[in-house]
Amino acid sequence: MLLLTGALMLACLVLGLSLDLLLGEARRWHPLVGFGKLANALEARWNRDYAGRFKGGVAWALIVLPLVLAAQFILIWSASYSLWLAALLHAFLLYFCLGLRSLYEHTAPIAVALQEGDLATARRLTSYIVSRDTGEANEEDLAKASVESLLENGCDAVFGTLFWFVVAGGAGALLYRLANTLDAMWGYKTPRLLRFGCVAARLDDVLNWLPARLTAVSYALMGNTRLALQCWRQQSPAWPSPNAGPVMASGAGALGLALGGRASYDGVVEQRPPLGLGRAANASDIARAWHLLVRSTCLWIACLILFGLFGLFFLR
Repeated sequence: MLLLTGALMLACLVLGLSLDLLLGEARRWHPLVGFGKLANALEARWNRDYAGRFKGGVAWALIVLPLVLAAQFILIWSASYSLWLAALLHAFLLYFCLGLRSLYEHTAPIAVALQEGDLATARRLTSYIVSRDTGEANEEDLAKASVESLLENGCDAVFGTLFWFVVAGGAGALLYRLANTLDAMWGYKTPRLLRFGCVAARLDDVLNWLPARLTAVSYALMGNTRLALQCWRQQSPAWPSPNAGPVMASGAGALGLALGGRASYDGVVEQRPPLGLGRAANASDIARAWHLLVRSTCLWIACLILFGLFGLFFLR
């Protein structure tokens, strides 16, 4: 039964990923969109007076844990009724949590606009995926922002989700994506969210620690391995995020690009630590970063299949 369950879970992973690539994000009634609206409402109600860490932690638990526990209960119940029904539910949960095609759909039009010399459209589209200012950005700034977004969100929307799905099935993927979504919404170091969002940010760091490093290894193996490992080792300690640093430094090195550096946030220019080595990014590098994600995803699937076959051979 355990071997059958393992084989089914691998099939669920492939099915969930295939659904994401074929269908992309649900255009209407996407669960994460509804969750985001609920999180906004809860934060507005509970954080009127810039609440502290404890209240932020309670809010995190109240909005995340009931949904994850409900999903786990449904999965357990469905498995007792039909293993195939449970497998389909796991696959659909993974599909709703993945965002590989979404990353392409949000960044490919930016590359097209840059290649056509339409900076106004490229600036507008880039503003949808990054928090930095894009109103005066040039082609290099926009290409750099898009590549950085692809590399960092590759961990959040793809590899971290796959990792927790392998560890704990659909409920694990859901827990990870909800925690990741709350970090993206509450984890900013603004006066309003600095304390209230602290727990959300720390929990996301914990859940992402191992997936981020596996993502960095994947980028290195699928690109310029020597340069990626060098950049990871030398540059990631200077990056403020313990997980984004390894992922983006390795990804930039794998692509042979110089990322990081100057960026403007809310009118304030920041000099961020360097990422990678090589030339500046241009429009064509957005597609190169996307292909790095695809190759890394194929590596994960191949490794999981090999581990599954290894287990079947030695445990039969």
